[in-house]
Amino acid sequence: MREEVYESNRGLRAIATIIDYIIIWSFFIIYIYEFGELQEDGSYSASGLKGLAPFIFWFLYLPISEWKFKTTLGHWTVGLEIISENQDELTLWRTIKRRIVDPIDIHWCFGLLAFIIVTSTDKKQRLGDILAKTLVVKKK
Repeated sequence: MREEVYESNRGLRAIATIIDYIIIWSFFIIYIYEFGELQEDGSYSASGLKGLAPFIFWFLYLPISEWKFKTTLGHWTVGLEIISENQDELTLWRTIKRRIVDPIDIHWCFGLLAFIIVTSTDKKQRLGDILAKTLVVKKK
């Protein structure tokens, strides 16, 4: 196992997450304004099949790019990649499991929970990493 696995990279991870979610939320906002319907209260909403596009974008951007490239644009920018704990091939299912808890780990408290967990675990893992048995490490 690589030695740098246990380095504290929480600052880089925070920057990577901010970059990734700026990209995701920018897409969501632009998409909703372009393809959503104006509601009586002045807000926009996309429902039905139109409402699936933001989820599909999220799925393609996070789990698929982590699976295929071991990184996202945010993680790539700061020199980080995702690997499995046991050095096995990173699978799509593993990256989905890693992201399935984002609403709790990242969204619910703006990443504070993830930051606390990364700081307090030996392998510097957030909840999604623990569930998926993944690590975020500096690229070789």
